[in-house]
Amino acid sequence: MIGVLLAGFLGYYLAAHREPESASPQPGLPEDKSNLPQRQAHTSASEPLDMSQEEQHLNQQIRNALGLLGLVTAGNLGYPLLTLVSLPFLLYQAIPIFQAGYRELVKRRKIGSNVFAALIQGSMLIMGYFWAVALGNVINWGTAKLVYRVQNNSRQRLSSVFGELPRSVWIPHEGIELEVPLEQIEAGDTIIVHAGEAVPVDGVITDGMASIDQHLLTGEARPVEKEAGEAVYAATLVLSGTISVQVEKAGADTVVANIEAVLQETAYYTSSLELKAIDIGDRIIPIMLVLSAVTLPILDPVAASCVLTCGLGGRGMKILAPLSLLNFLKIAAEHHMIVKDGRVLELLHDVDTIVFDKTGTLTHDQPCVTAIHACGSYCSTELLRFAAAAESRQSHPIANAIRQEAETCQLALPSLDDAAYEVGYGLKVGIDGQVIRVGSERFMAKEGIEFPPELVTVRDDCHNQGYVLVYVAIDQEIGGAIELHPTLRPEVKEMIAALRQRQLNLYIVSGDHEHPTRQLAQDLGIESYVAQTLPEQKAELIAQLQDEGKSVCFIGDGINDAIALKTAHVSISLSGASTVALDTAQVLFTDGTLNPLLDLFELADDVETNMRRHVACQFSSTPFVLIGVYAWQFRFFETLLLHTIGGFAGIANSMMPVFDKKWKVSANGSGP
Repeated sequence: MIGVLLAGFLGYYLAAHREPESASPQPGLPEDKSNLPQRQAHTSASEPLDMSQEEQHLNQQIRNALGLLGLVTAGNLGYPLLTLVSLPFLLYQAIPIFQAGYRELVKRRKIGSNVFAALIQGSMLIMGYFWAVALGNVINWGTAKLVYRVQNNSRQRLSSVFGELPRSVWIPHEGIELEVPLEQIEAGDTIIVHAGEAVPVDGVITDGMASIDQHLLTGEARPVEKEAGEAVYAATLVLSGTISVQVEKAGADTVVANIEAVLQETAYYTSSLELKAIDIGDRIIPIMLVLSAVTLPILDPVAASCVLTCGLGGRGMKILAPLSLLNFLKIAAEHHMIVKDGRVLELLHDVDTIVFDKTGTLTHDQPCVTAIHACGSYCSTELLRFAAAAESRQSHPIANAIRQEAETCQLALPSLDDAAYEVGYGLKVGIDGQVIRVGSERFMAKEGIEFPPELVTVRDDCHNQGYVLVYVAIDQEIGGAIELHPTLRPEVKEMIAALRQRQLNLYIVSGDHEHPTRQLAQDLGIESYVAQTLPEQKAELIAQLQDEGKSVCFIGDGINDAIALKTAHVSISLSGASTVALDTAQVLFTDGTLNPLLDLFELADDVETNMRRHVACQFSSTPFVLIGVYAWQFRFFETLLLHTIGGFAGIANSMMPVFDKKWKVSANGSGP
């Protein structure tokens, strides 16, 4: 009866999870190239054309196992000829188990779970427990299919996330610009980067001039002006202007390569709890061998074989622990977290210190207007109106901040004279018959406009504090300057308060100036901060904290953070960060915010709890089996029933994260 029920359950599972006949691959998803061995398998006419060979093989093995279970069940019900027919097929399905046991015993010189499985399989076949063998095959192949489906879902989820990342550039071709994939660009090629776009490669400007935000590289909020002959670097942002760049270093990773790297670091990661459970299983094996040998003359071979089955707890952990981890990784992806290193979900339990990079992590890339310094006969409203009109066609963060302030003040913007529109280090436009220039002090000097003495103090203060000044000139006279400060991310204050409740030590580290870093730390109530740090100094700070016995999580987004990301126990970066940061960090927040951070800690807590339940499930049946064998003369049926209950409890525990209401994702992709 158990076999029939189990066969029906697995048959329903396969029918429910089979891909539709007309299903086609999702656009932009790479073909599945599993690391598991590819096997040639017969494909039935009803098998979907886009199903991988691995899945076809698993489906075929499950069909074979279900068929054999049906034959053996029928044989036990009064048709012995069917049992005889099933015997060669049962032996054939046992060959991989015997081969694994042989390799472990002869080549690795170890008596482990594979040897144990071969001994148990052989014992049951010799003693005629064919139904138990057939049932075990159904369970094994059904579990393998379940693991495959969860792994494949994780792979597809990662595919869609990485497929959303920008991977194209513009190149000049016969007087026009063509968009091509970034991976096709090689050293020596020329690309074009416009205002509002990130520089995708390292190279040298061959034509044009631009104001470039390099905070991902240096940590400073102040943009720099660059022209032909100067170097530019990947992941810096062109604020204004258009430049042609000759590529020196290129070769972005393909989507498939990113996915494979992630899966190698996560899906096959073995947690310390899993290793401990496997170690417990390995330690139990010699004990069970001795106990089985003692039981053989006292009771009988069946009782000795039943005792032998108690040494397979570690083998179950090798299947169920990765299944749990894959489900948790899927949940993480649904909540905007790509976990590229499975160790994170374990190491977060030991983290007692979080170090935040300031610029781009705690603050937005887009600053905010905090003051307008008018001079001469001009007023602040007039300056803002002229600047917002001049920046109306730009899409970089400073332009967006100026326009947003104008909208807040409900200013009506005048139209531009297209004939006088120029872009360089700054903007030069015609408005109502006047020439309006908006840009840096260097731009004003280049245009031959004198710098007014009344702005010297403002300029020096802003420069010392790391703030940005955008100058506005009307005709040949500077009318004033617009001061912009970094904007704190809206989620940061609430998040910092929640982290304090977890009794975590918090630090801010930045390549920016002392004053804005100190001010931000005070606003957030964080006592420890370090300003004006070089990339290697950030890593040295983390190493120093680690030497003091602290377990450190570093959160950053820039090229200058790469060394620190690599040094920390746990490293996190945000979507939109530099390529180096994305490649180096163990966790990527794909929504571009810090909101997933608290979910990540909670998810790690759940992983730890889940793994502990696995250990209990795998070894809980052992004492009951031993008591049953010696006290009540349990045979294979009772023994298998107890182990099966423990196995199904482990499978249920592995799938529990999927059904946890706490991690349910709504239709818009957000959590509860």
